[in-house]
Amino acid sequence: MLTDYHIHVERGPYTVDLLRKFYEQAQRVGIKDWGISEHAYRFIETKHIFYNHWVEPRQTEKMDDYLNMILQARSEGINVKFGIEMDFFPGKEKEIKEFIDSYPFDYVIGSVHWIDQWGFDLTEMIEEWDRRKVEDVWRDYFDRIEALIESRLFDIAAHLDLTKIYKYIPTNQDFLQEQYDRIAQVLAKNGTCTEISTAGLRKPVGEMYPHPLFLQACFNKGVPIVIDSDAHCPEDVGADYDKALTLARGTGYGAIQTFTARKAESHILG
Repeated sequence: MLTDYHIHVERGPYTVDLLRKFYEQAQRVGIKDWGISEHAYRFIETKHIFYNHWVEPRQTEKMDDYLNMILQARSEGINVKFGIEMDFFPGKEKEIKEFIDSYPFDYVIGSVHWIDQWGFDLTEMIEEWDRRKVEDVWRDYFDRIEALIESRLFDIAAHLDLTKIYKYIPTNQDFLQEQYDRIAQVLAKNGTCTEISTAGLRKPVGEMYPHPLFLQACFNKGVPIVIDSDAHCPEDVGADYDKALTLARGTGYGAIQTFTARKAESHILG
């Protein structure tokens, strides 16, 4: 069994013709269980959760159009899961829950891309990294990841060390291991899954999320995984899965999670 739940079709309109291209690629690379997880910030229904000058021109889509694309695809024989990638914002737990509960998601991916009004993984805001202490950024980020997990609103915690995207990485290995261990423990305590994401191989950092030592900490605590590509175009679906499988097996993982109607099942890793 192989999964790819972290896929975005946002570069085009919400049509079955576009979705079919992602489906065909999934079929080509042998992914049996896959789904779309659009960024929640794109939808006008989330304006009350997060809204700023960067999001404003991008917050134009309607959830009904997104859901209708999924339902139409299923009616045409395309077996696709319905997901969402939801940014976590401390203090907005109630609003996030109400949004999630309004739709029949198969899974909900939680992620952190913002520290207050700073989108730390955006090229438009990269200069802010040079104004801050790297360790402070990583600590703030992991504080938010911990709160995300503790909220129990999400099925999957995404790209756990996204802060390494531009190679701003603390040199203190003890500090890093402390963060890895505390997040792995919180994931295990709350029964939250995480992902091996190949997207980092396509970013400046040039390595998967999470770091092998981070993934090892997760395995040691019994944290379940999915494997995802974070594809934004059809050709990236299932990208570099040979490397992801090598990492998973080398860490000790022999099973993977699937999700249907927000219920998890464990399967032998493909």
